[in-house]
Amino acid sequence: MLNFSRWAIAAILLPLLIGVLCAVPSFLPDAAVARLPGFMQTRVNLGLDLAGGSHLLLEASTQDVARQRLVNMEEQVRTELRRGDPRIAIGDISSRDGKLSFMVRNPAQVDAAVERIRPLTQGAGLTGQRDFNVEVVNSSTIVITPTEAGIDNAVKSAMEVATEVIRKRIDEMGTREPTIQQQGDNRIVVQVPGLQNPKALKDLLGQTAKLEFKLVDTTANPAEVAQGRAPVGSEVLPYPDNPSGVPVIAVKRQVMVSGEDLTDATQGYDQNNQAIVNIRFNGSGGRKFGQVTSQNVNRPFAIILDGRVLSAPNINEPILGGSAQISGSFTVESANQLAIALRSGKLPVALTVVEERTVGPGLGADSIRAGLIASVIAVVAVAAFMFVSYGRFGVYANIAVTINVLVILGVMGILGATLTLPGIAGFVLTIGTAVDANVLIYERIREERRRGRNVVQAIEHGYKEASRTIFEANVTHAIAGGIMLALGSGPVKGFAIVLLIGIATSVFTAVTFTRLLASRWVRAKRPTEITI
Repeated sequence: MLNFSRWAIAAILLPLLIGVLCAVPSFLPDAAVARLPGFMQTRVNLGLDLAGGSHLLLEASTQDVARQRLVNMEEQVRTELRRGDPRIAIGDISSRDGKLSFMVRNPAQVDAAVERIRPLTQGAGLTGQRDFNVEVVNSSTIVITPTEAGIDNAVKSAMEVATEVIRKRIDEMGTREPTIQQQGDNRIVVQVPGLQNPKALKDLLGQTAKLEFKLVDTTANPAEVAQGRAPVGSEVLPYPDNPSGVPVIAVKRQVMVSGEDLTDATQGYDQNNQAIVNIRFNGSGGRKFGQVTSQNVNRPFAIILDGRVLSAPNINEPILGGSAQISGSFTVESANQLAIALRSGKLPVALTVVEERTVGPGLGADSIRAGLIASVIAVVAVAAFMFVSYGRFGVYANIAVTINVLVILGVMGILGATLTLPGIAGFVLTIGTAVDANVLIYERIREERRRGRNVVQAIEHGYKEASRTIFEANVTHAIAGGIMLALGSGPVKGFAIVLLIGIATSVFTAVTFTRLLASRWVRAKRPTEITI
């Protein structure tokens, strides 16, 4: 137990040295860290409660998800019945009362229409239900009704996608270690440390970024459009910057090209030095855009973002090459936000801010100061107790505790973990419990000496017999920490992360490292008595 080969000594000291070195950047200013090699730029990130920042609680509307599903199903039904052989003629599709209904003009084709529509429905998760029910009413009318299980499954899927889209958008802002997690069925918590003004964040996350290109309906009666009425196959959308002064415009329902065909979006300037957004389509989108603009020269088309027309330029010539520009009274900041939103993809559901909170850096500084004071007091108190109680072996335990704290910081830096106020509480708790293993070992050594064993045998048996108890005790702690990490959120996770890292490092330093120190002393001094 007390014999260590050179390889064993290196295997013990090398990880500790790496951990301590990785902890050093956390104590250095930003300018000094920037001059370090890349592998050394590992710092512990401070959470919202320590660094200050913005907290938003976003809520999705389940009605919005259900409405969008109906729109998508309507388009799929039209396409499927139109392109089949034989073609099935239907009347106007109504979306009243949250369900689709339409009449098949030829009653003999009703069964064929149902057979084509049913494959458009899907299973709703593991419920055994379909996401839409298809039924025939009055022998010639088909009604498509969304099921509750289908809506719930769609909301769950939309929230998962929305969480990832939000993460991409915030990462584009260059912020570090944001906390983005789903809360309940239709809410998302967003915390961005270091961002003191949440307005830009709200503006960015408030955009669904659903981009569409549609033809303007030039046959619509301006008087009726102004009253919100559009011809069949068209719709009226708000157009605040309409040169005619009427804040609405009629556009065709059919989408020429959508934002899903985009590959890139960047902020730029036009020939008048006005802020615009340059967009580039993928191969399929570029072909569709070129084809539509070739077929509609000298006709206006609308650029629509989240159901609002940004501009309606005229197609003077075919727009080929797979790129275009979006203009519409942008500032540089708003154009850049739109470019970020388009690059990260559209949100599958509109989100509204239901809670907003800003934590000032002063409060975070006070928390850090209080945490440091508590940590120092804990370290001093524990060190004094261990030295008074166990003498030389207490010094070994104190060295192990000091290295343990630095290694925890180093591991957190390597993992890119975030330190929160509960994390500091976990630190203080780790310091207090880190010497538990040493107390068990040293008390066992005392007991072995009382039984008459010599110094070497007492130390060997002390470490050997106490290690089993130490392992079992820390396994139970790790299980509790793992449960908190898996099921908890926010502050609970911050506490659990520090606790789990502290359990692993404290066992290594308190048992293996102190055993190495004790063995080197025994081999060098050959003591006949020890004072514990």
